[in-house]
Amino acid sequence: MEYAADLHVHSHLSRATSRDCTLEGLHRWAQLKGVRVVGTGDFTHPAWLGELERKLVPSAPGLFRLRPEFVDPAAVPPACRGEVDFVLSGEVSSIYRRGDRVRKVHSLLLVPDLATAATISRRLAKIGNIAADGRPILKLDPRDLLGMALDAHPAALLIPAHIWTPWFSMLGAKSGFASVEECFGDLADQILAVETGLSSDPPMNWRVSDLDRFTLVSNSDLHSPANLARNATLFRCPVDYFALREALRTRDPDQFGGTLDLFPEEGKYHFDGHRACGVCLDPESSAARQGLCPVCGKPLVQGVLHRVAELADRPPGGRPDSVPPHHYTIPLPELLGEILGVRPTTRRVERRYHELLAAHGPELAILREFPAESLADERLAEALRRLRAGRVIRQPGYDGLYGTIRVFA
Repeated sequence: MEYAADLHVHSHLSRATSRDCTLEGLHRWAQLKGVRVVGTGDFTHPAWLGELERKLVPSAPGLFRLRPEFVDPAAVPPACRGEVDFVLSGEVSSIYRRGDRVRKVHSLLLVPDLATAATISRRLAKIGNIAADGRPILKLDPRDLLGMALDAHPAALLIPAHIWTPWFSMLGAKSGFASVEECFGDLADQILAVETGLSSDPPMNWRVSDLDRFTLVSNSDLHSPANLARNATLFRCPVDYFALREALRTRDPDQFGGTLDLFPEEGKYHFDGHRACGVCLDPESSAARQGLCPVCGKPLVQGVLHRVAELADRPPGGRPDSVPPHHYTIPLPELLGEILGVRPTTRRVERRYHELLAAHGPELAILREFPAESLADERLAEALRRLRAGRVIRQPGYDGLYGTIRVFA
């Protein structure tokens, strides 16, 4: 059985997040989306950790379920109801100096039990203010964070988050490194997986042979539960923490199913650009202008595609001998918004979205598996056919602006 996992999320205690980022909200949306395993997010925050301890019970080795008294069956239509397991997760923002440079790197932590989460939270509290933000900002080298996590539990996982994002990532153009070894030093062999982020996809990462030995994972990094599984990772292993960890370590195709990814052009740092001047350039055009804005002359924000090209030792289309599958997706509300000619967040789209889920089941099943010819809505049926065939129109994001993916001209 293949199932979807979204391991990188945030609670309502992180900055700029929805008040619906609660355990109840994540549980509801996991069923609406068709996600079996979802991260808790933010376990380092003392108040959120207290909520996790109060509302969760063990369900499988290293995983948890929402206590029955916090589950509202009426919040989910019968066609979408299913089991949801939580894995304890959190993100740490490291802003620190190494040598003569300030580095800014985000790391995703996964741990198998609440005692380990509490231990890491207490140790981080000695370094900085972990109560100010669900994603704490700490003067802590990610290598030392990894050492702390492994000391707390040998099965703890640190996954470098959205590794190409310009400002806050392991390989980012603004403040990152050139390799996993440069970032994590003697503990680099303890990194099992890296997160591609919204502005890159597996084929872009395949161009960098230094990443061949790491499993590529995709997650939503959501700040609103409605964005759950816009990116996700697919597993075929038993539903338990240690089986998930082993699947990431081995990439055994019987245990690991690859990723679901937005088209990377939709990410808000795919191309180079300067938002203030409305300038968006591909890497070649940017390089021809020495990385300067043709309108104001200031430096462009280098996009992920450009940064990948800088570190790549394979040409576009190059890849390792064996890679897990990956599948592109467009969130169903975006498809409906295009069909209806309105924004995806409108009430009209919301009504149609919930009508479809009530009739046909979770969103991911509709996007990936539901027979398009069985839909009465021929426009939606054609949108699904085009999505599954990759026949889309791509307008890349840049300098913090999301791109646009369309299926109709």
